[in-house]
Amino acid sequence: MKKITQMICVLLTVASMSAQQEKGIMGYNNWLNNWTEFKPNKVEYGEANQILAGNISVNTKLLKRNIYVLQGNVYVTNNAVLTIEPGTLIIGDFETKGTLVVTKGAQLVADGLETDPIVFTSNRSQKKAGDWGGIVLLGDAPINKFGNVGSYNLDLDPTLTTYGGDNVNGNSGVLRFVRIEFAGKKVKGAADTFNGLTIAGVGPKTILENVMVSYSGGDSFAFFGGDVNATKLVSYKSINDDYKFTQGVQCRLFNSLAVRSSYLSSNKDGSRCMEVKSFEKKSETDFTKKQTLVVATNITMLNDSDNIKADIQAGLVKEAIYVAETASLEMKRSVVSGFNPAVLLDSKTEINEVNLKKIKIEEMYFNLCNGNIFTEYNTNNEDLESWYGNPVFFNVMAQSDNKETFIDIFNPKKPDFRLQLGKITASSGK
Repeated sequence: MKKITQMICVLLTVASMSAQQEKGIMGYNNWLNNWTEFKPNKVEYGEANQILAGNISVNTKLLKRNIYVLQGNVYVTNNAVLTIEPGTLIIGDFETKGTLVVTKGAQLVADGLETDPIVFTSNRSQKKAGDWGGIVLLGDAPINKFGNVGSYNLDLDPTLTTYGGDNVNGNSGVLRFVRIEFAGKKVKGAADTFNGLTIAGVGPKTILENVMVSYSGGDSFAFFGGDVNATKLVSYKSINDDYKFTQGVQCRLFNSLAVRSSYLSSNKDGSRCMEVKSFEKKSETDFTKKQTLVVATNITMLNDSDNIKADIQAGLVKEAIYVAETASLEMKRSVVSGFNPAVLLDSKTEINEVNLKKIKIEEMYFNLCNGNIFTEYNTNNEDLESWYGNPVFFNVMAQSDNKETFIDIFNPKKPDFRLQLGKITASSGK
């Protein structure tokens, strides 16, 4: 390990200006304003006057003037396009566990506006995580399973839930200025749950921008293979992962947020801000194909606890990021605040030059973390901490209260999770 460190110190030259880049979510204005909702259980949404059920096999448009209830499993099939007007409200039915599935070849065009977002929520008076299914977007872009095809079964129709293919320019539609609340139902008789938004085999022409998933009973965003760009995603107090990547997905995630709670988010295995894996089952994986690569830039991940140190001691807080064997993560200019530790590498990942080149962690701001970068089940992580603590990577470690670290995260109506300017200046000077 020391030889590797010495070699990289000799080979790497990093311009000092790179350390002066803004860290975490960024923007001249707070881009969370107007379209997000951090207290969705307090909102009165109104009663549905239209029913969505069965299969949608022809081009269909949902109108803002109506309120729709999503009953049971609703499939967009036959290469149809489901278009949703800005400001439209779709309510997932609790009794039938409403779920919207956009099948391979079909498209969902949910193109809202900052001042008029499209909202998917629960129809219960007392809304809770897992009230309804969620949105499942299935595409025909490559995945790394044998046969280049997967199936998102759970309790869905297996003939309508295949994904993956050879379309490197796949387009499953648009999700922009969309909120998904209280989704992630538990599958009857199984340990699995749905996710707020499942993105499987989706191609790069799909637009994913300004999408908020809050209080999901499963993962907020789950990426199964495909090749996607995503920006300004928000995961708020998910029970499981905020962002899950697997099955060889090639994802570029930019300017996005994950907020966890010590008391709402599960502290069990598989509940993290970011989980980066190449496969679910090794026996089904074709290792001649691309393995998972996530390029994440300007991400903010935080635990909003009032007493993070006490919650860590109580065992309520885990790592923010988990990177499994054969997967690659390139993370830059991001903020990780209040975790135990910040990053955890799979115990099967051998710490050598080849693997460390696949896990690039640079220009980071680690705050209030009980350790920064560890290997799973390893009590001695000095080499790893020393490696990523090398000045050439411009990673900064701090122990500041959340109120001092972020602009205004406890504002109930318009929270601001951008890093305070003083913190940016301090970090750029180190």
